[in-house]
Amino acid sequence: MTMISEPDVPAIELGHREAAPGKPSRARLIGVVAVGALLVTVVNVTAAVYLYRGVNDLKTMEARLEQLGQFEQRIGARIDTVNNGFQSRFETLDHQLQANFGRINGNIAKLEQGQPVAASEPAPSALEPAMLDNTTVADASAADESGADPAAQPLFKRKVAPPGPNPSYQRIQQPDGKVYYKKIN
Repeated sequence: MTMISEPDVPAIELGHREAAPGKPSRARLIGVVAVGALLVTVVNVTAAVYLYRGVNDLKTMEARLEQLGQFEQRIGARIDTVNNGFQSRFETLDHQLQANFGRINGNIAKLEQGQPVAASEPAPSALEPAMLDNTTVADASAADESGADPAAQPLFKRKVAPPGPNPSYQRIQQPDGKVYYKKIN
């Protein structure tokens, strides 16, 4: 290829151009921008990986907390069952004690009046449950409520008047069912 050139017109070189002494070249500027973009991309990818891990850990913790709530409900139900069993046993013992105290008070009243107490009456004693081995309180309360164990139930029930109210205490029942006793002077 032949080039025509005029000596008065400066020639334009398209290939290699030198930068002015105070200005950076375009290639260097493009390199700096590319390195900066690469650095920002690496930081974004790293942040995305840590964010993904954090979200997975959060989902795992939420699943565990949900299981903990279910576990708490199961434990609460079992505690309620045991509590009901204890309350049932205490109520049974309370009724037996009140019946025994009623018999004792009746015998004392007979003795004070000079009447002999019949020797054939059984001595007051608490009934022992026959199922002490390998049973839980919940099983015992269920047996008491269903009446399945006749050995633990008394053979006959006497109608005994409960002891009279103690005049030195006043019984107060709250609307929520709680009962309080207040001493009267």
